[in-house]
Amino acid sequence: MEPPERSAERDAVLPALLDQVPWLGWTRPAVRAALAATGGDPADAGLLFPGGSADLVEAFCDYADRRMEEGAAALGLSEMRLSARVRAVIALRLAQCRPHKEAVRRGLAVLARPGHATAATRCTARTVDAIWHAVGDEAADFSWYTKRATLAAIYGATLLFWLRDDSDDDGPTLEFLDRRLAGLGRIGKLRGRLTGMLRRRPPPGQLAIAEG
Repeated sequence: MEPPERSAERDAVLPALLDQVPWLGWTRPAVRAALAATGGDPADAGLLFPGGSADLVEAFCDYADRRMEEGAAALGLSEMRLSARVRAVIALRLAQCRPHKEAVRRGLAVLARPGHATAATRCTARTVDAIWHAVGDEAADFSWYTKRATLAAIYGATLLFWLRDDSDDDGPTLEFLDRRLAGLGRIGKLRGRLTGMLRRRPPPGQLAIAEG
């Protein structure tokens, strides 16, 4: 899926924008304030983010995805099991966003508005893709779809739990995530056993011949 518009100018203002969102929301006044705080021209707000609040949130989500992937590259994930890699990357994403939890909360509220469903779907799909890319998953078969659908559900539930977690280290959220990933592991094992059974079972035509 194609990312939203990227530019050095947009990336430069996004960190300052996060400081303004708790007070001004994902709005053009917040962009103007962020530009003023970074030495830019507030009049450029409409040029940088012409699409309104949804455009702002998509730009932030894409920025956060890229920061997450860059940070994950330094985690030494290659020696971990897949579920541990997924946990580590999601934990990193939450830690990076922790100083801006209110901005994330307000961003989700923007994406929940009528008319922003497509933007919400794009943001979720890109983040899930970024997580799988960060953990080194290169599946190209049908599991590509099932893995992403499953992870989208896990990440979405974890993110909502995290918004209610007032701890300093995301501990309760990570325990919640561990329970969700444990369930994912059981599903994966069951799928593997079923796949093995189906491979061992003769095709219907051969079964009919054998019974005849």
